[in-house]
Amino acid sequence: MIQIVRWEPGTRVVENIPAEKLAERCTATDDQILWIDLTNPTPEEEDTIYKKFFPVHPLTLEDITKPRREPETGAHLPKVEEFADYLFVIINPLPEEMLSTPKGQPSPRNLSRSRPQLSTVVTKHLLITHHYTEMPCIADGQRGLSRHPENLGRGPDYVFHLILDGVVDEYSPVVEKLADQLDLLEHRMFKTPTKALLMKLLRLKRQVSFLRKTMILEREVLARLIRGEFELVDEREIVYYRNVFDHLVRYTELIESAREMVSDLLQTHLSATSNRLNEVMKTLTIISVIGAICTVIAGIYGMNFKNMPELEWPNGYYFALGLMAASVLVVLGLFKWKKWL
Repeated sequence: MIQIVRWEPGTRVVENIPAEKLAERCTATDDQILWIDLTNPTPEEEDTIYKKFFPVHPLTLEDITKPRREPETGAHLPKVEEFADYLFVIINPLPEEMLSTPKGQPSPRNLSRSRPQLSTVVTKHLLITHHYTEMPCIADGQRGLSRHPENLGRGPDYVFHLILDGVVDEYSPVVEKLADQLDLLEHRMFKTPTKALLMKLLRLKRQVSFLRKTMILEREVLARLIRGEFELVDEREIVYYRNVFDHLVRYTELIESAREMVSDLLQTHLSATSNRLNEVMKTLTIISVIGAICTVIAGIYGMNFKNMPELEWPNGYYFALGLMAASVLVVLGLFKWKKWL
């Protein structure tokens, strides 16, 4: 599906243009500002935009269509490239399951394959966004333009900053949920380090690693955008990109802390499991020692030699039991004195 929004200087109106009217009513070079959004487009729609209306480099088109052509490998990782007449940026918003699943639990699906891709082409008068899944950042940007149409008049680079801001803001609740879950796991880990807790911790580690990789790459993209090395990002808009960059840096630091906490909790689980195993082994050892002493006494009095002392003693049975009990008390007292109990 293709959605086209047009704004002309001197007006405060944003006009929605039907896709079939694109060629006759819009151009990519005059004074009007265009935002063309392609949501899960067909190959024919991609050819209409990227080959006929605004031709892009074949490598750019190859990166844009990668999720459709190579679904088994997943989306392209974040990057930014400058061409002669446009700026090409790829970012990876959060997968839908991270945003919609209760408590931010990751889906059993492969997160790398479920990573969405938002491809963006930016020129002085044109913004093209391309994605194969519905994205809240795009929907929020479109609603924002309907309320404040003058924002499109500031240029495609400003509108793109709004989209980036929406992408980065999605990290906040997910990172907070991760921190809450790790705090809860930390308390439960010391009490009952079960296998279920370990599996949950490993799932969280997978999610944290996924977020960290994505956020670090997106941070590098934003770092290049705020350095002023691209002419298509106006100097007056760099301050807005810097604000988005600061938010992303903060979330990246939080996810780094979460990553360290996950590693610490894994070590804690290993230590707690080892300590629990040691306690079990200590208990079994004490039982084995007590049983061995009783077995020795029973074995001695079980030897039916003819000249064995106390063989025909009437109280021998009770003496043997008493000797076993006394030996057990002596052994327990020794363990207590050694502080093994």
